[in-house]
Amino acid sequence: MSEGFDDVSTAERVTVLLDKVHEHYLVTLFSELNDLRLRAVLIKGWAATRNYPDDARRSPGDIDLLVEPSMAESEEILKITANPKKFGAIDLHAGPRHLDTLRFEELFERSRTVDLEGVPIRILCPEDHLRVMCVHWLTDGGEKKERLWDIYWAVKNRPSSFNWEKCLGVVSGRRRRWIVCTVGLAHRHLGLEIDDLPFAEEAKALPAWFTRAVEVRWEKGVPHVPLSQSLDSIRQLSQQLRKRLPPSPVMATIGMEGSFDAPTRAHYQIGYMFKQAVPSVKRMAAAIRRRS
Repeated sequence: MSEGFDDVSTAERVTVLLDKVHEHYLVTLFSELNDLRLRAVLIKGWAATRNYPDDARRSPGDIDLLVEPSMAESEEILKITANPKKFGAIDLHAGPRHLDTLRFEELFERSRTVDLEGVPIRILCPEDHLRVMCVHWLTDGGEKKERLWDIYWAVKNRPSSFNWEKCLGVVSGRRRRWIVCTVGLAHRHLGLEIDDLPFAEEAKALPAWFTRAVEVRWEKGVPHVPLSQSLDSIRQLSQQLRKRLPPSPVMATIGMEGSFDAPTRAHYQIGYMFKQAVPSVKRMAAAIRRRS
């Protein structure tokens, strides 16, 4: 029995240590960004963790950094992203792109700063962050069930000033439906209380194809790995190809800016395969050239 407690204690200490390392990276990164007067916003990750209660843990992962599209290829940004030992692993987003339809300037204007060890860290406002996190989760086909907790805690622990019109009224009806359904999924599978939300009944009436698609992904438990990173294993490469053919209905619908209420997913899946074919082949070719 004592051995089990020792294991738990060790796991907790390791988790706390990793959190501290991640926070150190953030402090170092935003100190540099602020000194250079570079406009950047942190999304997901630590920003999502702030919604979690003290007794719930979230693995930190990469640093998702939203920057001005015109600055994404600047020398200053490239130096930062090329130095993971100093700043951590950074997933750079050149503007919101598929994650949102508001422009970077609008998101930045609506954003706010929070203090971390005396350094201002810029994050999205709660309304924009929930919307962006939902779309990011859907973009991955909803396969990471544990990340659905980001949505759960963002809704459950939203500030009293949270404005649903500010969150949902700035995007198209299709995207609004994406967000509502993701919140509804957190209600169905994680027990999120939503009766006080203005769209509660809509969120509870989820499309059957949507719940089935994510549940199948969870049951199979095959993580999504880039094909260019699967070249060392024929087995993994074959597994990843099977995973993509046909593509996830959720991933295809989001990738094609589709409607959750369309009668079929087939046209989205076909269109998504063609849309991804050329970029995927280019990434594979680049990976093969690097290896040779």
